[in-house]
Amino acid sequence: MYRTFIALTVAAALCQAQRPASSNIPVAEYPKIHDDLRVTFRLSAPLAQKVQMQPGGGDNGLGKGPFDMVKDEKGFWTVTIPSAQPGFHYYWLLVDGFQTNDPSSETFFGWNRETSGVEVPDKVDFYEPKTVPHGDVRARWYLSKTTGQWRRAYIYTPPDYDKNPGARYPVLYLQHGSGENERGWSTQGRVNFILDNLIAAKKAKPMIVVMENGMVGNKVFGDVVMNDLIPMIDDEYRTLKNREHRAIAGLSMGGGQALQIGLTHLDQFAYIGSFSGAIRDFDLKTSYGGVFADAAGFNKKVRLLWFGAGTSEERMHTAAQQAHETLDKGGIKNVFYECRFAHEWQTWRYDLLDFAPRLFR
Repeated sequence: MYRTFIALTVAAALCQAQRPASSNIPVAEYPKIHDDLRVTFRLSAPLAQKVQMQPGGGDNGLGKGPFDMVKDEKGFWTVTIPSAQPGFHYYWLLVDGFQTNDPSSETFFGWNRETSGVEVPDKVDFYEPKTVPHGDVRARWYLSKTTGQWRRAYIYTPPDYDKNPGARYPVLYLQHGSGENERGWSTQGRVNFILDNLIAAKKAKPMIVVMENGMVGNKVFGDVVMNDLIPMIDDEYRTLKNREHRAIAGLSMGGGQALQIGLTHLDQFAYIGSFSGAIRDFDLKTSYGGVFADAAGFNKKVRLLWFGAGTSEERMHTAAQQAHETLDKGGIKNVFYECRFAHEWQTWRYDLLDFAPRLFR
């Protein structure tokens, strides 16, 4: 009986030491997260000769792949990778060289296609659902005069939007990165939970967040935002229709777009943020139409110019830090924020956590 008790205790401990990833499809056991953040992947492919797990981009917090999987007598291929970085990570499987998604994972649009992803838990909960009032994420189709096509925006409305029909709200236009789409911030980024929790804690103002697809070229996307998207949002939603209540930000490619659109339309935006943004070298006299040439005038008009990057994304971190230092020397007020992660969603979740509470104050 004593041996039975020990066996049951060991079995219970093993169950607690590993659990299915929250990004799995319902009832899927794998990918499985261990307490030390190792991750086990498994695939049934009895006829395959070689199976590998490939992290998106080669090394995105899951380690440098591909990782060879080992086949058992039942045809299951398995690999356990070393401890991963917390956060969301893209990956796919290579079956005899053919790239395919993991049937046990939900799919996420990244790398210009639907692909697998795994959520590795962190010790923080600011992007997890909590027992607080929750806002909605709505899909809104509209016809763009710029492109002549129907386009889809994802729109977060704060928790009291429908309960308080007399209220009007400031708007944050928030963009994804290259190879992603308008779903990115709500599915991979968890923007709705981040804002829900900040608003409930009274750390951020209730706001509308608009997320669109920037994969149409920077010039065209700027025209879409200015000529189609903002007018549609202001017509269809209860917004505060002035620059003091309008912000624009984005990550990576979207960070570059936010800077280009925001800094060349200061009559429309008072808050601008670049998360690991595609930043070119700043010239204080000529960049963005010479917007930095008059430091006093810029500082009077712009409420917030914000740069963020992860210390593990060397190129983007260096560019953001250099932009910050150049602007500082030129007397331009700006904020530089850094966290410990790489060019991935955990960095951008932390960026939003710092950026959103600074808006509309």
